[in-house]
Amino acid sequence: MLKIIDLFAGAGGISLGAARAGFELTAAVEIDKFALETHQKNFPATQHLNIDVATLSGDDLMALVGLKKGGLDGLVGGPPCQGFSYIGKRDVGDDRNNLFMHFFRLVSEISPAFFLAENVPGILSGQYDAIREQAFSLVRGQYEMLQPIEVKASDYGAPTTRTRIFFIGYDPKRVRALTAEMFKPAENTVSVLVKDALKGLPIDINPAWLSEQSGWQPVEKMPKSHFRLAIVGRIPDNVGDPSSIERFMKRGEVSGCMGTRHGDVVKARYAALDFGEKDKISKSVKLHPDKFCPTLRAGTGSDKGSFQAVRPIHCHAPRVITPREAARLQGFPDWFVFHRTKWHSFRQIGNSVSPIVSEYLLSNIIKSLV
Repeated sequence: MLKIIDLFAGAGGISLGAARAGFELTAAVEIDKFALETHQKNFPATQHLNIDVATLSGDDLMALVGLKKGGLDGLVGGPPCQGFSYIGKRDVGDDRNNLFMHFFRLVSEISPAFFLAENVPGILSGQYDAIREQAFSLVRGQYEMLQPIEVKASDYGAPTTRTRIFFIGYDPKRVRALTAEMFKPAENTVSVLVKDALKGLPIDINPAWLSEQSGWQPVEKMPKSHFRLAIVGRIPDNVGDPSSIERFMKRGEVSGCMGTRHGDVVKARYAALDFGEKDKISKSVKLHPDKFCPTLRAGTGSDKGSFQAVRPIHCHAPRVITPREAARLQGFPDWFVFHRTKWHSFRQIGNSVSPIVSEYLLSNIIKSLV
């Protein structure tokens, strides 16, 4: 089976797409212990490495996974984007920006057949030209690189407008020629709106449902659709937490339906908002059922103040969305479980690539592997 390693793996948005595309996820590297915990639960057969990518050499990584240089089919990952994001400080000197270069360093040291790196559109700004050039210079000569591909998730069948840039390169000796045209959305892609994404999930959420256990709630069946297949089934071999899958399949329950306590004044304010309108105090936007979800934010980790991201308001209830609703809007299946706390769940979902997007991109690459 074709082997792939996911750097900066997070909760596993790229990993799940890779597994569904037909790759074996050999290893996942992630420094955040809470994200790694989630990844381990959903990918129990994968080797997990809690290592800082900046300190990891290609030789060490290959030794840890039992492969020789050139024996890996794909290296994928989403280096931290906070330093490049339009909504951040856009600090050229942000230490996390160096991790983009380290991804390409490992490509040069490992020599996979192809690589795929994801980041925010802001990375293409002129002020980051030197950072990109330093990274790309490490793989020139061995790899053919496509021009950066801008991907809007809603164009690929996900319910969110989340837009990201993908950098794809391949070894022409081991991969048939790739073109940007291959990664454009399929012409028959069906749009999935907020109302489609949230169908079947409970609308009445008890604000006292704050624990992991109380977050497990019954879910109704979704209408038949391509999106439904992505949400309720298509579980790759050796992927998923067996007990969570059994609970979902046999008892019809999903995790992550945790509530948020709002005062009566706040609930009245949220109820009075029109679809798509932003609350002036919380800055939360009320989801429009007939449109796509805007990009979900991750908030910050403990190293940056532990700030919670602004969460959208449910379109038909005066409350912010639950982690499970966020997961649906990002394109994660109902059997996929996140952290036992709301805060880490939202961070992990907000930091993730939609598995619908990653599967589409990687499915087109796997067809070209020699």
